Amino acid sequence: MSDQGAFRSFLEPGQWVIHPDHPEWGTGQVQSAIGSRVTVNFEHAGKVTIDARIVTLEVS
Repeated sequence: MSDQGAFRSFLEPGQWVIHPDHPEWGTGQVQSAIGSRVTVNFEHAGKVTIDARIVTLEVS
């Protein structure tokens, strides 16, 4: 059984974020946030799926 329901990211589609460990990726727009999996389309890295339990994205 998946623990996706145990964690819910505060991020919502449309929000703009920065990855704290990869500022060179530029600003990214949240595409989806399902449980702890957040998919972001970054300016210089493209679409990246991030585990929000491990990485805290900064809202820009």
